[in-house]
Amino acid sequence: MSETKRDDLWIFGYGSLMWRPGFDWVERLPATLSGYHRALCILSVHHRGTPERPGLVLGLDRGGSCRGVAFRVDPSKAEETLAYLREREQVTSVYLETRHRLRLIDGRLVMGVAFTVDRTHAQYAHGLTHESLLEKVRHSVGVSGRNPDYVRATVAELEKLGLHDHTLARLVAALDREGV
Repeated sequence: MSETKRDDLWIFGYGSLMWRPGFDWVERLPATLSGYHRALCILSVHHRGTPERPGLVLGLDRGGSCRGVAFRVDPSKAEETLAYLREREQVTSVYLETRHRLRLIDGRLVMGVAFTVDRTHAQYAHGLTHESLLEKVRHSVGVSGRNPDYVRATVAELEKLGLHDHTLARLVAALDREGV
């Protein structure tokens, strides 16, 4: 087990960062963030949709807890990694770059960066019904690909971690029934 230093950079992934981090890391462990939960609550007008046909992507919304993945970044790559993540995650400034205590699966507590949803942003979509989620995800496509592929890849990664997200699994089942 590696030693965790107070100034180590940890990044918390709960959606596409889990399966496509896009940056170099030196340690990757399942982790839990308390006080926030994973939710399809962001209208995506860039990565998984367009302004004309917004898709939906995940955000960390207030309440509950979220199990995901924490990545430790080599200190020599910390600034480069944060710059990359800001460019990737902050296209429309819908996320807030926040720092939180993460509990790693091995019991360590570390401070990590997480991108939480800005509830005041116009792209915040809270409390959508299953039908509304399905309608938004079904045919949306953005610069990073099809929205159904994003949801499926997230569910697949969660399954690898032994986790189940009822809302996402239900969406995948509906998309599969429709052949989307």
